[in-house]
Amino acid sequence: MGFINQTSVSDFLLLGLSSDPKLQPVMFGIFLFIYLVTVIGNMFIILAIKSDSHLHTPMYFFISNLSLTDICTSSTTIPKMLVNIQEQNLSITFAGCLTQACFAMLFLSLECCLLAAMAYDRYVAICYPLRYTVIMNWYLCRLIILFSLLSSTVNALLLSLMMLWLSFCKTLEIPHFFCEITHIIKIACSDTSINIIMIYIAGLTFGGITFSGIVFSYIEIVSTVLKIPSVQGRYKAFSTCGSHLSVISLFYGTGLSVCISSSVTDSPRKTALASVMYTVVTQMMNPFIYSLRNKDMKDALKKVIGIMTSL
Repeated sequence: MGFINQTSVSDFLLLGLSSDPKLQPVMFGIFLFIYLVTVIGNMFIILAIKSDSHLHTPMYFFISNLSLTDICTSSTTIPKMLVNIQEQNLSITFAGCLTQACFAMLFLSLECCLLAAMAYDRYVAICYPLRYTVIMNWYLCRLIILFSLLSSTVNALLLSLMMLWLSFCKTLEIPHFFCEITHIIKIACSDTSINIIMIYIAGLTFGGITFSGIVFSYIEIVSTVLKIPSVQGRYKAFSTCGSHLSVISLFYGTGLSVCISSSVTDSPRKTALASVMYTVVTQMMNPFIYSLRNKDMKDALKKVIGIMTSL
């Protein structure tokens, strides 16, 4: 098999989730529906929080940032897939592939940071309720968002730019619906050991450390809630964490399923199908989780919908 340097790479081929021509219109319809629901649902969450002064709290500030991140994540992966299906063209330029991989890593890393920040917010609210407004001040909240964005950006840029030193085989087929960095590395013909080490470091940093922070926060939360004498008090404390726990379970659970599927199956297509859950479905489900399980959010959404329908 021949080798080509990245500078001469013109196009990669995104093979998608299926090569069956009969399934392409169905997949186009499904993913278009998912994308529209994701964008509209998360936009409603952002508008509801912004328009209701009662929701101008750290918890909802992080939720609105999570919704914006979900929109960006879906917009990074789905539109190119829809265009390829519509035009019956699997190609994506090297620059476009690298850019897509960079933004996908950026927003998925940012989602990990936001989920950890939201866990810390619940930890402070339940374990230190009298000091909550002092600890979770707006300066700290904005600093957390800024640090999360900067660290995610540096991580994504570093991993993406390291791809420029790779050489690729002449067969530039990526068995995925978007340019996922591990799949790009697999088709490289040069030494990728440094790239793989950096990916593991990034995974431990944004996956392992943030998840450890979430686990620690909820251990402390459970310990504090169990000390509350009344059942009603325990339920009220736990109820504020319900939506966040659902989102965490969905995001990290589906991410873990991708890791398991990639280790037990030799089929890249099956791994790509599993990755749909944490890169597409999770982003669509988050607005429903936060709106259906939260009375304040429901009321704010009703107001926004009422204003929009009256125009």
